[in-house]
Amino acid sequence: MSIDQAVNVGLPVNIGRAPGSGPQAPAPEPLPSGARLLKSERNWWFLGPGGVARLRDRHVTPEGALLPDAERRLHESGMFAPGRISSYALTVLTSTHCNLGCGYCFQNTAQDQAGGSRPPRIGRSRLTSDTITQILGFTERQMAAAGLEKLRILLFGGEPLLNPRGCLELLERAADIAPTSAWMISNATLLTPHLARRLADLGLTSVQVTFDGDRADHDRIRVGRADGGATFDRIVGNIAGACEATALQWTLRVNVSQETFHGVDALIDRLAGALDPARCTLYFARIGDVGVGYANSLLHTGELPAAFGRWQRRALDLGFTVSRPGARKTCVTCGHTDGRYGAVVSADGTLASCWETAGKPDWEVGTVADGYQPAERTRDRWIACQDLYRYDEDARTLARFRDSVDTALLDYLHETGRL
Repeated sequence: MSIDQAVNVGLPVNIGRAPGSGPQAPAPEPLPSGARLLKSERNWWFLGPGGVARLRDRHVTPEGALLPDAERRLHESGMFAPGRISSYALTVLTSTHCNLGCGYCFQNTAQDQAGGSRPPRIGRSRLTSDTITQILGFTERQMAAAGLEKLRILLFGGEPLLNPRGCLELLERAADIAPTSAWMISNATLLTPHLARRLADLGLTSVQVTFDGDRADHDRIRVGRADGGATFDRIVGNIAGACEATALQWTLRVNVSQETFHGVDALIDRLAGALDPARCTLYFARIGDVGVGYANSLLHTGELPAAFGRWQRRALDLGFTVSRPGARKTCVTCGHTDGRYGAVVSADGTLASCWETAGKPDWEVGTVADGYQPAERTRDRWIACQDLYRYDEDARTLARFRDSVDTALLDYLHETGRL
C-alpha cells in the first residue's frame, strides 16, 4: 500500500513494530521520533514508530528528505506517533552462572587461556526467595511511579534454567502484584517438556535461543562448559519437545561470524525440517566483541548484506517469521536513565542499566533495596544496548549495512504480498 492509499483510507501502513536493497540516500536532517527513510530501486520506504509506508519519488526531495506535504500526511495517519508503553519491563538474572562456554559471551571477563571451554566469567550468584521479595517490592514502587499496571518479565542469566525454582517462584509471586507475562533467553539445554509446561502455565509466552551456525559449527562453538560437549541436537530436541507440550513461541537467533557464515544456509533448512517454522521467528546477528578478546573478522561489507537478504528470504519462504524493519527505538529498559519503564536486576538484587553490564563489578547503578543511585554517580555506568560492542567499522558503515538489509527485506515482503 502506498502513502496515498494509506492516507485515503485513514489508516497507517503497519507491518509490525520492530526493534530492528539499493543505494541509501540519507535525509539532510534526521527525521523525528526515530523515523527512517530508505531508498530502494523502485520506491522509498518510510519507517516510523507507527508503521511502514511505501513512498514514491514525488514524496521525497532529490536530496532524500520528505517533502512537507508527505510529512504532514504521514503525521496525520499516525506514522510518527510512538507506541504507548503499557507494561513495566523487568529483566531478572535468576542465575549468573552458565553451563556453556561460548568464547564471545559478554559475561566473560577474558578468553580461556588454555584454549578450552571455560572462559572466566562474572561472579556467580543465584536468585533467592528473599531477593525475589525485594525485587517485587521495588517493582511495585517503580510501576506506581510510572503509572503502569502490567508487568513483562524477562528471565535471564547466565543460564536462567540453572535456577528453575527461582524462575518459577518469581513468576508465581509476580502475579500477585500485577497481571504478568514473561519471556526467556535460554540456551535450552535444560528445558524439559515438564518445565516448559510449568513455566507456560505461569505466563511464559516465548523463548529466545541462539544457534552458532549449522550443526558442525555450532557444536564446535556453543559447547558444554564442563566437558566441551556438543549441544546442537539436544537444543533442537528440547525445543521440539517443548513445542509438543506448550504453545510457546520461539525466537531463534543465528550468530554470524567468520566461523559460521558458510553454514547458515544449511542451518535454515535444517531448522525448518526439525521444528515448526510457524512457531518460530528467525533473525541473524553478526557477533561483536565486548572487550573480552573475541575476534570476528567478518565485516559488515562485501557479501554480508546480500547474504543477510538471502537468509531472510529463505526463512520466509520456509514459513518462518522474520521481524519487520522499523524506526529506531529507545529501549524501554536502558533508554531512560532513571529506570522509569524497566529495570535489569542481577541475582543478588543489584541494578544495572542494561543486561550487558548486569553482574559486572563496578557497573552497578543501585539496588532493589535502596533504588537507583543519583544520576551524577551513575552517569559513567549507564550504558545502553550495544554500547559496549566493538566493531572494526565506523557507525556510518554499520548504518549502511542495516539500511541495505532492511530495504531488501521490505522490497521482498512487498513483492511477495506479505505486507
